[in-house]
Amino acid sequence: MFGKGSRFCRPAVIALPLMLGVLASQGCESPPASSAVVFEGARLIVGDGSPPVENAALVVDGGRFVHIGPSGELDEWGGARRVDVTGTTVMPAIIDTHTHLNQEREALIEDLRTRARFGVSAAMSLGRDTRDLTIREEEISGAARFRSAGVGITSPEPGRSEIPHWVNTEDEARQAVRDEAARKVDVIKIWVDDRNGQYEKLSPELYGAIIDEAHQNGIRVTAHIFALEDTKGLLRAGIDAFAHGVRDTDVDEEIIELFKERSDVVLVPNLPNRGVETDLSWLSGTLPPDELEELQEGAVDDPDAQAAFAIQARNLARLSAEGVTIALGTDGNTPWAPHVEMEDMVAAGMTPAEVIVAATRNGADFLGLADTGTLEVDKRADFLVLEANPLDDITNSRKIVSVYLNGEEVVRPALGQ
Repeated sequence: MFGKGSRFCRPAVIALPLMLGVLASQGCESPPASSAVVFEGARLIVGDGSPPVENAALVVDGGRFVHIGPSGELDEWGGARRVDVTGTTVMPAIIDTHTHLNQEREALIEDLRTRARFGVSAAMSLGRDTRDLTIREEEISGAARFRSAGVGITSPEPGRSEIPHWVNTEDEARQAVRDEAARKVDVIKIWVDDRNGQYEKLSPELYGAIIDEAHQNGIRVTAHIFALEDTKGLLRAGIDAFAHGVRDTDVDEEIIELFKERSDVVLVPNLPNRGVETDLSWLSGTLPPDELEELQEGAVDDPDAQAAFAIQARNLARLSAEGVTIALGTDGNTPWAPHVEMEDMVAAGMTPAEVIVAATRNGADFLGLADTGTLEVDKRADFLVLEANPLDDITNSRKIVSVYLNGEEVVRPALGQ
């Protein structure tokens, strides 16, 4: 977890004119450049489930962590600029693995910048992206990184959406995969859902062909699902991830065993509205007042929503306890939704520590972002500085003092003031 960049020699105390010669003769490096910045005094949540580190220090240089350790081990960084974060908690930035972002370039960039203001460092748009995807290779200042499933695949759903690939045969299914592979998508998205009996759902023969073709092209497949039996079939067919949890009934022993046989499968629960009266004042200053007022009016008790949440909450708690890998996703295009989802995951029965791992390391792993997700030397300096500890109360993730992406502080203008 802890580590340093290059080591620096510590000669005995000698006169300054001689010291430079000694350093040169020993082949030692000069002290660190002044471009380094030390964040000192915070509690660190690494993001891998390990215990937090009190009174720690992070050194950032060139957008990366070059040192992480106790505040008392900073003699080698005497020339660096200091940022006092005493009394705060630092955690990795959040990864949202299930969104649906705007298609037009400038609107998409604004989506990504708004997410960054809420502490999100990367977001994957899942299955409705007809746009050019080259933006995923760009480093946009003050914005979350973009990942995409391109255009997803389903059986025909006339009148619902014309965007996904509609497939009726195995040849069509395989060609849809090849079309998306050519766009260099990060994952293939499929829908296996009859939409309350309105449509013929994607059959096992078709989703089996999609999974096989995707794997031949080195791409994973994630599935929108609703029913328990479809989830079982997809696990048997080699699915890599689920974009929702089981929603029709409680999970059973058979599916637990199927998940255990496929320990690499990722579940993104994407919990529904809990249906409970909620105080949204934490969004004050981030939304126009009229928009916040409208949201607050809808945040009321709803018994039907509570019943739907209860099924998915029990399933998430069970699968998490059984060791299934959980990542965070929110659906839709609400930039602050990850903080709500994290609260909902704790309400479902996960611990705050488990939820933070799901929202950071596991999300980064799922998106293939090996350079982020945890606070470690040589990784990108993507992190949040919080007023309070989210391990004590997960809603403290909302109490953001500052957001840093790639070592640069994100400008977070207040709205509605």
